[in-house]
Formats: sequence, C-alpha cells, structure tokens
Amino acid sequence: MTLVGVVLTGGASRRMGRNKALIDVDGVPMASIVAEALGAAGCETVSALGGDPDELAALDIVVLADEYPGQGPLGGVISALGSAPGSPTKVAVIACDFPWLRANDLSLLIEAARDQPSVDVVVARTDRLQPACAIWDVACLPAIRTMFSSGDRSLRAAIDRLCSVEVVLPDRALRNVNTPSDLER
Repeated sequence: MTLVGVVLTGGASRRMGRNKALIDVDGVPMASIVAEALGAAGCETVSALGGDPDELAALDIVVLADEYPGQGPLGGVISALGSAPGSPTKVAVIACDFPWLRANDLSLLIEAARDQPSVDVVVARTDRLQPACAIWDVACLPAIRTMFSSGDRSLRAAIDRLCSVEVVLPDRALRNVNTPSDLER
C-alpha cells in the first residue's frame, strides 16, 4: 500500500474570521499539526489542498489545486485523490481543524487500511462518524466523481455507498475547531 496524506485547508471561515488552517494552537498552525501527524504516521508525502496558495505558503507544505473550490469537502476528496503526488493507492484526507489528532491515532486508520486492502474508505468514528478523517482508496475515484456530478456532495453519502470500515478513535483526537470558543476548551 502506498499512502500519501492531504490536509484539507479550505478557505476563510466565517465563524473564525480567517482561514482555520493558519490559526495557531500552542504556537503552531492547525494545518501544520495535522500535516506533521500524517507524516509521523507514515504517509510518504503530505500536501495541503484548498484555500489561497499564497496565504498557505507560510505553512511550508506543498499546496495542491482544488478542482472544485467552494464545492465542499467531497470536492476536496476528489481533488486529493486525483492530484496527490506520486502514484498512491490510498490517500489519507484529513480536515485541518483537528489540532489534537496525533500520529498514533492515525496509525489505527492506517492499520485498518493495510489489513483490509479491498475497502474503499476507512473512516474515523467517535460517538459519531467523522468523514473528514478518512483514508480513501484511489480506485474509488470514478464512483465518487459520478456521485459528485449527479449533484450529491455529501461525504457521508459517499462513504455509505462505498465499501467502508469505521475505526473508533478517541474523542479528544477529533475534537475540531469551528469557533473561537472551541480553541478555549
């Protein structure tokens, strides 16, 4: 299995007042924290996807072009699977707003992807499904493109239609940051 990582950075967040990827947690931008976890967990390369490449240059991560800017996370997954560097068989696609996610958490997803190579998606779960933290098989790209083209933009719906496995991760690992008060918790 050849695995690469992609951090979905998106653009400016209305609730946060700026791009969440660049918001510091303990002095480090959130996207950099997620990128480091992906690298430490064993991804051969780690890239960022989405947002303004000039703005994201401060992260010192290769920024991939989003084929579907502003079209939601499923468009980001399609872009990640279609433009990830090298010739990966699997792509870990993780939202930038999980600053408490660590390599050992991601290792649980990676182990499940290795143990079950025919699965299309290995997705994280806490008390609920966490579709913005998943490992996708590149071979499912045509099916996802078809869903997207038909107007279905839901990550959850895509996961439900594909062969998927859920892996339970600790709640703290997937506590995301959507508001300034989330940072204070």
